Amino acid sequence: MLETLRHIDQTLTLFLNGSQSLFLDGVAATATQTATWIPVAVVLLYVLIRNNNLRAVGTILLAIALSILLADQGASSVCKPLFGRLRPTHEPSIMYAIDVVNGYRGGKFGFISSHAANTFAVATLLTLLVRGRRLAIVLFGWALLNCWTRVYLGVHYVGDLACGAMWGTLVATGIYFAAKRLCPTLAADSRLRGCHAGFTKGGYSCATVELLELGMLATGFYIVFKALFFAS
Repeated sequence: MLETLRHIDQTLTLFLNGSQSLFLDGVAATATQTATWIPVAVVLLYVLIRNNNLRAVGTILLAIALSILLADQGASSVCKPLFGRLRPTHEPSIMYAIDVVNGYRGGKFGFISSHAANTFAVATLLTLLVRGRRLAIVLFGWALLNCWTRVYLGVHYVGDLACGAMWGTLVATGIYFAAKRLCPTLAADSRLRGCHAGFTKGGYSCATVELLELGMLATGFYIVFKALFFAS
């Protein structure tokens, strides 16, 4: 049974890995870089400050930091050395069939994916905080985009990403409820404001949430523009 699952995982990974498109190479290489998303993080900070009191902002920032730390370290420091599953780019049976970009092959072990764990942790936590349907779609779309880049670049199996996503979601959910106990009103008057037009169910101003959505969309356009330059 386990061998069958491994075969399916490997086959699906090879199917999704790489292409003959320099444009897609550029999209994957740019989107997977943490630095690409720094402007979005700045906009997020602005949104948090505009919608929360000082104590709530501090609690949320701590919750985000802890979510990323636990998701990342659980993947990198515990699971990868514990399971010792080689990345596709290091697995002798398929490494020469893997399409890599710019010679990037990642570290030795890949189970579970830190990228998937981190991005799904952030997407889950922010979704639970803001409770805006459209933002949730954007956030999980962003997390899935990052997962796609990892299998496209050949540094993770699909199974690495799926398990990483589940781990990040679990971590963020636990931290969210812990943060609620520490600071019951994460958004000032959130329940009252969430009942009125112009605010999400989490009490966030729709105008500021839209700004965050636009920031992520603008970053997407930047990725496409840079990929077009990469392909030229």
